[in-house]
Amino acid sequence: MHKLVLLFNQPEDPVDFDRRWSEEFVTVIERLPGVRRVAVGRITGVAAGEGAPYLMHEFLFDSSELLMQAMGSPQGQAAGHALMALAHGKVTICFAEHHEMSLPA
Repeated sequence: MHKLVLLFNQPEDPVDFDRRWSEEFVTVIERLPGVRRVAVGRITGVAAGEGAPYLMHEFLFDSSELLMQAMGSPQGQAAGHALMALAHGKVTICFAEHHEMSLPA
């Protein structure tokens, strides 16, 4: 699988960011074609590194080709505009090859 990862920096106004993220961004980006799974993580602490991450939003696709097709689709273009309106200069956009496994307890 492949994923699109959005890592948002700490916003100046978290309450306003959360409202806009939920109402203006999530409703658009979660319409991307080919998305198999969505995960959201609120950052609760940082052990090392620079910056102040606030939120991680991940979108999993079956392949990198499907991810790129989604990004170029009309829904992907709308999501890109919504993302820039929400967090221009305050978001890191990553593409990742995704592997996971279950380990014995």
